[in-house]
Amino acid sequence: MDFSRSYVSLFFATIATAIAAQNNVKVDLSWHAPKKSWINDLDQVLNSTGTNGFRFNSSQLPVGVKYGTYNWCNMPHVRKEEYVKADEGFELVYVEVIHRHHKRTPYASNTFPKESYSWECSNQGLFYYGEPLHQNSNTSASTYWSVYTNPVNPFAQPGFNGSCQFPQITSQGLDDSWQHGADLYAVYHDVLNFLPDTLDNKVSYRVSNNVITSQVAGMLIQAMYAPGSNVALHIQPSGTDSLEPSYPCPAATSLYASYGVGSTATNWTAHLHATKPLFAALDAVSAVPANSSDWHAWFDHYYDNLSARQCHAKPLPCHVDNPHSCVSQPQADAVYRLGQYEYSFIYRDSPLSLRAALASYGVFMAELADNFRAAVAGTSHVLYRHNVAHDGSLARLLSILQVEQMVWVGMGSEVVFEMYKNTIGGKYFLRILWGGQVLRSSNPSLGVRDGAVDMLDLDVFLAYVDGLVGYRASKVVGLCAKT
Repeated sequence: MDFSRSYVSLFFATIATAIAAQNNVKVDLSWHAPKKSWINDLDQVLNSTGTNGFRFNSSQLPVGVKYGTYNWCNMPHVRKEEYVKADEGFELVYVEVIHRHHKRTPYASNTFPKESYSWECSNQGLFYYGEPLHQNSNTSASTYWSVYTNPVNPFAQPGFNGSCQFPQITSQGLDDSWQHGADLYAVYHDVLNFLPDTLDNKVSYRVSNNVITSQVAGMLIQAMYAPGSNVALHIQPSGTDSLEPSYPCPAATSLYASYGVGSTATNWTAHLHATKPLFAALDAVSAVPANSSDWHAWFDHYYDNLSARQCHAKPLPCHVDNPHSCVSQPQADAVYRLGQYEYSFIYRDSPLSLRAALASYGVFMAELADNFRAAVAGTSHVLYRHNVAHDGSLARLLSILQVEQMVWVGMGSEVVFEMYKNTIGGKYFLRILWGGQVLRSSNPSLGVRDGAVDMLDLDVFLAYVDGLVGYRASKVVGLCAKT
């Protein structure tokens, strides 16, 4: 499909304003550019040093650094210390949370052909077992994976040696997950008296098909409720999951590829051409082949590899045969700046980004809208839903919400939807929190308080979602069809 600018302009001109017939609500459905900052200024990304205050080396911020600062290893989330209550006259009636999993080992595809040191995970267990749920059934032993390498096996393990899966949530990431749950409970139970005292059917947890989200969920739920019995984690089939997302959407795949990773668009390739010396220096240490298209189509692979090390206080890598040839901190910082630039371009700066996100994440948005409608109608007993997802999940969500400043969503990144009822008049309103603070949107229909999505009329939000992806995702199949 030829995703020309004229086509996209025509598409958005057609849907620039929608009217929700049932409520006669007008809403702006067009793409609005994010604000300019160092993140989406290529000159600043290429020619500056450091990371502009962004942190990449610990789950904990240094003394004196304000909570809310971007921390890749453990992003800010809702905590009682910073939480601002809604104004008097607004009753909280429904909450839905979505956040990225917490810190982990790198993906195997992001490790070097051979790493210069091992990575051990023997201080934790990854528990996997099945058990019948019917009454009077046999029970299961609590079993976990213990990763090992047998010296008889002649096939060398690529990447890191050691006792980890790549990926898996590390012991520190599990602790961060526990704290995340404790912080949410402290706000929505202790401060607001919203959550029930014990885990019941008013609270629901959902994960993706990637096991690392379940690893996070177990720790988080324990911190919130310490349940004495088994807890269901809701999960959709792997081929149609809306949370990750994994449903088939060839049009979105083609659209992203037309302007982003793998494309020949000059506004994408400009930063790759400018950083050839950096790639060459990194390749010289990693032994990644210079002709590896995966590693050189963007900085994702090096970003994951280097940041995972630094989040766990591991040294930056050196060549396996030359301990004096190492990745320097300035080189790692450059990778981190470029990663921020790439994510901002893919998910916000390109005018094509909104349509790509709508197609690939429209089903989740429609499910979210359906949950709000059920809460209003009183047809659902669930008052709190919690989704553990991935960076691609949050990035697409923020793309659709047209967040004012896009970043690469770090470990534990969180968006919270709070639905309120006005006690005078009975209307419903929405407040969206991003990183524990009210989200700011470039779209004027969403950012109703000088850009802040703060007490947005719920009907406006529903009209926005319906206008873009259709009521109950009725437009998404068409958006995903590659023609």
